[in-house]
Amino acid sequence: MSTVYQELLHGAHDAFRVIIPLSENRIPMTRHIGWIPLLCYVPFVFLAALARRPDTYLIRLLLLPGVIYSILLAAYRFTWTQPELNVYNWGQCLFAAVFIAKALEYAFNKEGMLKVGESRPGVYKGKARGAVNANGSTLANGNGHQNGSAQLKDQQEPLHTWWYDAFELAHTMRGLKWKFGEGVHIPPPDRPQERGAFLRATFISFLKNFLLLDVLESLVKLFPGVGSPVGGSIFYSQLSPPLRYVVSTTIHMLTGSALLSGFGMVYDLITLFAVGVCNSSPRSWPPLMDNPWISESMHEFWSKRWHQLLRQTFLVFGGYPGEWIAGKFGMVFGAFLASGLFHECAMYSMNRGYDHSATIYFALQGPVLVLERLWKRLTGRRVSGWPGRFWVYFNLFVAAQPMVNAWHRRGLGGSPFRIFVLPLAQRFVDSLHK
Repeated sequence: MSTVYQELLHGAHDAFRVIIPLSENRIPMTRHIGWIPLLCYVPFVFLAALARRPDTYLIRLLLLPGVIYSILLAAYRFTWTQPELNVYNWGQCLFAAVFIAKALEYAFNKEGMLKVGESRPGVYKGKARGAVNANGSTLANGNGHQNGSAQLKDQQEPLHTWWYDAFELAHTMRGLKWKFGEGVHIPPPDRPQERGAFLRATFISFLKNFLLLDVLESLVKLFPGVGSPVGGSIFYSQLSPPLRYVVSTTIHMLTGSALLSGFGMVYDLITLFAVGVCNSSPRSWPPLMDNPWISESMHEFWSKRWHQLLRQTFLVFGGYPGEWIAGKFGMVFGAFLASGLFHECAMYSMNRGYDHSATIYFALQGPVLVLERLWKRLTGRRVSGWPGRFWVYFNLFVAAQPMVNAWHRRGLGGSPFRIFVLPLAQRFVDSLHK
């Protein structure tokens, strides 16, 4: 019996290494093979298109293993070998995890991926009739046809229709206009909704975020070890404890602010492309954040103020299984545990070992929200006001430091972002001296 067990274990290990090889067996990423990882996402695009077609449940289930394999192949078979580009390995594995979660949802959702008001993909019902479908045609009777028949999408649809449906579904993160996105908090618009004015405001925001990220990255790189590709701890043992934690808190806040600026910069860039090139509506690109610094409880921070881009990812990986096991509390605990593992498991690709500080930090957010609910039951009041904001800042700026330290020890601060602003200022000062 033990021999059979050992053979099964050995076979499972070999199968795992076929999909996720050791670092020395991975293929170095070069410009000559950069197209191969992109090609690995073609099965996912096909799966997304099928999720917008009725009566495709079985074929989606059959396609799922190949889709997951191809995504893992793109993420772990190819590697960035230059030390300063190692953080790209983390990024491409985070990207892969997001799309694996999407693939799982597309495959296991028996009815397919529905928009708000749809009874089947592309078939509207009730008051949603007369709406506009993905291709811009009027849904006069709820199914996209003027004659009142119950026809479904033509099986001989042109390729561009499939591509549009797949792209529309795959790129949505918060689920605007989609059934899975119902209940997600969307920040109110902070830019003009007229197309030209919106593009100008977005471009200005992009420049601001780019320059701010550059400055913050430059400041982080001034700290010994922390700003190098090799990495280093934010806790300098040679400093006295008070000064040590002043320095670590400074690095921590600079890192968090840089992440926020980076999120904003990338989101602005994608928005410019979607609205300016693809003619997407400005209303489809609401603000990413809702001023997280004014949060007065962790519940408000996570459910409203912080970005909701990965909400569905964490629900698929942990929230839904947790709900099946332990109801609403299981959903909350499972989603945060999935969030921690999401951030940490992608670090495996950097070949710097595991440090589950991030897993622990995010997993503890479940008990944190339970404590806030318990406070409300005991006192009859929500966590709010200046004590609530102090509580939020403690969780963000103190309790999260071990997580950021674990990231910096493995080279997060050694990103390849080009230092631009401070060197330019230095050259300007030098020219004044001359």
